Amino acid sequence: MAMVDARLAATIAETPTIKVYKSPTCGCCALWVDHMREAGFELDVEDTDDMIGVKVDAGLPLQLQSCHTALVDGYVFEGHIPAEVIARFLAEKPSASGLAVPGMPVGSPGMEFGDRVDPYDVIRFDAAGNTSVYESR
Repeated sequence: MAMVDARLAATIAETPTIKVYKSPTCGCCALWVDHMREAGFELDVEDTDDMIGVKVDAGLPLQLQSCHTALVDGYVFEGHIPAEVIARFLAEKPSASGLAVPGMPVGSPGMEFGDRVDPYDVIRFDAAGNTSVYESR
């Protein structure tokens, strides 16, 4: 992971434990959990066979769904979002429901495949289902 600045490091340190729901058989989810922990986030990981129920309960729009779902401070983080992007979003405290990286883009955290990095967008969404690109990678 890229170095985070002091403000983001402080945000990571101050963030409550993030609840992560993932399938017990998903290896890329486990790698993303490792990525988040390496960045300094505290995680409570729950394996579940009811990921659809988790996503519905979290209010996650269908078109933004990926494999794992993380919840903290009233926000939803879906899929292979880089830790530093989550830290920046939490530091900003925007009026939004959360962020998502739909699908499973190669090169995103947990989806590494050699030197290959496919371009992808981190999508910001709100409770009304409005979306916008928060960041492109």
